[in-house]
Amino acid sequence: MKIVLLKVITKYIIMKAIKLLLGFTLLLTLATSCYTEVIVEDDFIDAPGLNVGQVLQAYDLWYVDINETIGNGEVPFLQRAFTISFDHTGTVHANNNIVGIGKTGNGLGIDVGAYGFGRNTVEIDHDIDGIWVLELIVRSNNKIELYDSASNTSYLLRGYQANNFDYDMVFYNNLQYFLQEYDAWEKSYTSQEGAINDFDEETFLQFFSNGNENIFKSSVDSKGTSVHKLVWDYEGLYQVYDVEGDETLKTLTLDYDFLGDDYFELYVINDSTIELYHPSSKTVYEFKGKGYKLFLKSGKNSVSKKRKKTINPVMKVKRSRK
Repeated sequence: MKIVLLKVITKYIIMKAIKLLLGFTLLLTLATSCYTEVIVEDDFIDAPGLNVGQVLQAYDLWYVDINETIGNGEVPFLQRAFTISFDHTGTVHANNNIVGIGKTGNGLGIDVGAYGFGRNTVEIDHDIDGIWVLELIVRSNNKIELYDSASNTSYLLRGYQANNFDYDMVFYNNLQYFLQEYDAWEKSYTSQEGAINDFDEETFLQFFSNGNENIFKSSVDSKGTSVHKLVWDYEGLYQVYDVEGDETLKTLTLDYDFLGDDYFELYVINDSTIELYHPSSKTVYEFKGKGYKLFLKSGKNSVSKKRKKTINPVMKVKRSRK
């Protein structure tokens, strides 16, 4: 009787231990499953299971919102890029130019380097800027942070698929850079309609930035003059404006000392042609870009560019050109 009772007690203890072990295993599995969930709204769980490659490749491209940058340092290739992409072959692509955005590289831009990844980090070997190791922090379903500890600077990137990314939005929000992507703009057309005014004499315009201010130059040299032989007669400040209540219209002012701010409605005809409508004289001018600057392509002819935090001022005007 004692032997039977002892067997029953022993069997009960073994079954209890097995149940406890199974319960602990299930709990551990669930905890691990919850712990490796890394995409959460406005938060980040420091998960050992974070697959950096899968995160970076989840979207065709990442939009670099320069105005959301945190810190006073910079990562040069992110400072220049409008979008950056990480493909499954380990190649990094970037849209560094407004000209051709949405078409260059099937929307992804040009090849600018290679990348690899470690635990919560991505290592980028940029063709021009060299090797950078950045910490990857997931902020939400389509938002990540790339943090450079050396400069204590963070870039916030939003992920998109190429077929639903608003390239036009990026284009129109960055027209000041578009104007700077040609060595010069040559006047190709002046309408017969419109009052005679001083701007009729201008043949070439040039737009650039000195890092703090947007500057333009103008020349009255004859059409067909080589950009390298142009004599720039005037230099002043320019400003691109948003228009209240009209998302597709931009305006441009050229600060002439002797005229004050000459004001135009700015229209983009294509990637190399702009139209300036002069409301005060009701004259239409067209300018074509000469000497396209391809930013960040490796080689002796590459050109450097940096974006800065900027928001276009808003002008309260009504569209004059129909």
